[in-house]
Amino acid sequence: MSLPDKTCAMAEAIARIPDGASVMLGGFGVPGTPFCLIEALVEHGARDLTIIKNDANEAGIGVDWLLQAGQVRRLITSHIGLNPRAVAMMNDGSLDVEFNAQGILAERIRAAGAGVMGFVTNIGMDTVLAEGKQRVETATGEGMFEPALHADFALVHADCADHFGNLSFAASARNFNPLIATAARCVIAEAERVVPLGGIAPDDVHTPGPFVDHVVELPTLPEVYGVVQR
Repeated sequence: MSLPDKTCAMAEAIARIPDGASVMLGGFGVPGTPFCLIEALVEHGARDLTIIKNDANEAGIGVDWLLQAGQVRRLITSHIGLNPRAVAMMNDGSLDVEFNAQGILAERIRAAGAGVMGFVTNIGMDTVLAEGKQRVETATGEGMFEPALHADFALVHADCADHFGNLSFAASARNFNPLIATAARCVIAEAERVVPLGGIAPDDVHTPGPFVDHVVELPTLPEVYGVVQR
């Protein structure tokens, strides 16, 4: 049995994202952020989006492009302090922001990928992060229920991919990318290199191909990827 070739054009892959979709974005700051896919999403023009990302990037890059274009209704994140536009939009009510402690955000995504409904934790108890969350009595004390966090789409940046969608992430780009690739209905990967099946050593596969729906090869890396040296 031959495995399918999942490579496609970037515009073709991004065109699948409709208005109102929830979209997870990989990355921790610059490393691992799929800037080319985000730029294509801006050009595509889908609106009323829920964006799920560890951070809101800085002014002028990444998530900020989507905010500037008025495409984001809700942002689920751990911090926005490096993006003045995100802060201003939150304060004026034009952007709904849901904050999660960084580890909680990662675990909610991991829970979705693992197929569990959520988990109980006492992190953030009696803070604004606990508002509206169900409290639970456990054998070790009181906690609150954190639901698993799913998305319609996940956009990831890989160092290397093969045609079937096996992915390898370089250095610190291996942050939220492997997590979100398990937690979305449709996963679109941009890759700096696309190699034939078998071109990635088994031990170097960080996301197996069955999780990935579409692979886009990047002919070059724009300057934004070099803002921080890996």
